[in-house]
Amino acid sequence: MPAQPLDDTMLKELVADATAAPSMHNAQPWRFRYGRAGRTLTLRAEFDREMPEADPSTRGLHVGCGAALLNLRVSASYRGLDALTTLLPVPIDPAVLATVRLAERRGVPAQPPDAALAVLHPAIRDRHTSRFPFDDRVIPDDVRARLADAALAEEADFSFLPPEHLERVLALIRDAEGFDLSDPARDAEQRYWTRDTQVEAAVDGVPDYAFGPTDASGRSINRDFAGTDVVPGRAHALFEDRPQLALLRTVRDRPVNWLCAGQALERVLLTAVRHGLVASFATQPLEWPELRRLLRDPALGAGHLQMIVRLGYGPEGPYAPRRPVSEVLTIEP
Repeated sequence: MPAQPLDDTMLKELVADATAAPSMHNAQPWRFRYGRAGRTLTLRAEFDREMPEADPSTRGLHVGCGAALLNLRVSASYRGLDALTTLLPVPIDPAVLATVRLAERRGVPAQPPDAALAVLHPAIRDRHTSRFPFDDRVIPDDVRARLADAALAEEADFSFLPPEHLERVLALIRDAEGFDLSDPARDAEQRYWTRDTQVEAAVDGVPDYAFGPTDASGRSINRDFAGTDVVPGRAHALFEDRPQLALLRTVRDRPVNWLCAGQALERVLLTAVRHGLVASFATQPLEWPELRRLLRDPALGAGHLQMIVRLGYGPEGPYAPRRPVSEVLTIEP
C-alpha cells in the first residue's frame, strides 16, 4: 500500500501493533521513544519489569522485546514505510535494544522491501496465546516448512520434535513445572504477574480468565499460572495426547541472538495464524539452567534453544491486556 503520512497518529498505531507481541508473563518490558529529527524509534528494555528468579539473564525479556520489534517492522511495512533496524546500537547502554529509522518509500518498486512482512499485519490482532486443548489434526508438511522459513528469515531455526523425542521433552516440561511449584521465590514472582480480574483491572500480567483449563490427565503442557491455588469453577479438560511441539534455536546465545529469536518467534506465530493455527509456549525448562542444558542434546538439533512452542488447531485464546500506548511511547519535540 502507498506510504501514509508519518504523524503522531501513525506512530501510536505502530507502537500499538508492536506492543501486541507476547512477552514472558505478559510483563511487556519495553518502552519506545521517537525522535522527530532522525525519524527514529528507539526500543528500550524496562529492566524494572524483569524477573530475577525465572529470567536472571534477561534472556526471556530480550525475546519478548524482539517479538515487539518484529511487530513494529510488520506494521511499518504494511503502512508503506521502510524500517531500517539496528540491534544493540549503543554498546555502553544495554537497555537500548534497537533503533528503527522510518522512511517513506518513493515510487513503486517492482519488489517492495519486506513485502512478506506486510501480509502478516492482519495476524497481529488475531494472535493470542491459547492454553486450551488442541485437536489431533496433524499440521501439514507444507505449513511446517513455511513456519521454518519464517524463522530462518530472522536468523533462527524452527523445527518440530520427531515422535521419538517428544516424550523426553514433555518429561522435562513436567519436571520444570514441578520445580517451579516447589520454589517459593519463583512461585511468589509468578503470583506477582497474575491478575484477579474480580478485584483489579489488568493492563499487564496474566489475567485469571487466560489461565485455561487444567489437564484432567495430569499430563500438563502449559504453565499453570494458578500455581498451587484452586480457582473456583475452573474447567478440567483432556489435552492432546501427542502435542505438536517445535523448538526455536539460534546459533549463539547472546543478547543480539535473543532479540533475533524474539523476531523469529513472532514471525512464526503470525505465519501460523495465517494458516489457521493457534499456539502456546512451554518455557519452563528453559528457565532452569540444568534442564536447558539437557535440551541441547545433539539428537534434538544444534544451537541454543530459545523457545518451545506448542502449535495446533483449536480454540483461540482470549485477549490479554496491554499497557496504554501513552505509557510506553514518548515522542520527542
